[in-house]
Order: sequence, then C-alpha cells, then structure tokens
Amino acid sequence: MSAEVSLQLNPTLSHTLCYLGLGGNLGHPMALFDEVIDYFRAHSCAKAVRESLRFESAPVDATGPNYVNSVLELMWQGNAEQLLHTCMAIESQLGRVRTTRNAPRPIDVDVLLFGQQTVNTSQLTVPHPRMHLRRFVLDPLLLLNPEIEIPGLGPAKNHLPGTLDQIVKAI
Repeated sequence: MSAEVSLQLNPTLSHTLCYLGLGGNLGHPMALFDEVIDYFRAHSCAKAVRESLRFESAPVDATGPNYVNSVLELMWQGNAEQLLHTCMAIESQLGRVRTTRNAPRPIDVDVLLFGQQTVNTSQLTVPHPRMHLRRFVLDPLLLLNPEIEIPGLGPAKNHLPGTLDQIVKAI
C-alpha cells in the first residue's frame, strides 16, 4: 500500500508545519512554481499551502542565469521522507534532471524545515544545511513567519545580517 493511500485511510495522523524552498533558473520557473503550488494544494497529504513573495537572485556557488526563488509553507500529513519523495516526484514531473550539484535547473523543491524536527539520513538533512546562509531562503521564509526558529540554530532572523551582501530582489 502506498504511503499516500495509507495516510488517507488514517485521518487521525497529525499535520506538521513545513517549509519548502523553490528555485529555478532555466526555462520558465515562475510557471513551474505555479504548477508546484497547484500540485501541493491538490495533494491529499498537504493543506494550508501558502507561498511567499518571489525573489530574483544571482547563483550561489554556481553559474548560469539568475534564479527565481520563493518559500512554500504547508501543513503535511506524513513524515519528512515522504515529503522529500513528493518533492522529487514533482521536480521530475516538471522536467528536472539531476546532473551535478548546483547545476542550472528548471525547478528545485527543497525541504527546508519539517516542524522542529532534525533529520539526518543519506537522502535528507533537515533543517536544510545551508538555509541559514542564503538570503534567497531567509527573506521569503521570514515574510511567511517572522518568528520562525531553525532547529539547532535559533531564530532565522538572527542569521539574516550575515547574508546582506547577497543581492536578492522581490519580483
């Protein structure tokens, strides 16, 4: 039985407040962001899906065109690994092909936070290990939740001053 079917049969499972980072710099990332949002709004394990403003930023540790970035907030019924696999499935469905790390891509959907949980598996690290170093993550995250805490690192807003040299622009 698939995880989604199993969760549908057990509506007593609670939802976890999660944050996903969206990014893309090839093709039409704004249109792909809309598709990701629609996908999660229609997903039986997701509810209360909200998106931050969208931002443009230069690539970090990479080459290629500027990125479009935003953050999604949602309530997820399931575990972090199930959310990761859902993110990877929508990426693949929308044309993402994984090549090298930080390669230009049409869409990237990263699990940033999964409640106040920490996860360290071969496939997933939560909180996202570089989120506190990226203004293109912190700005939209703080717009959705100005008091959000990053497990093990404290308030996200405390990390923003260290990223102010990174240029991001609301679009």
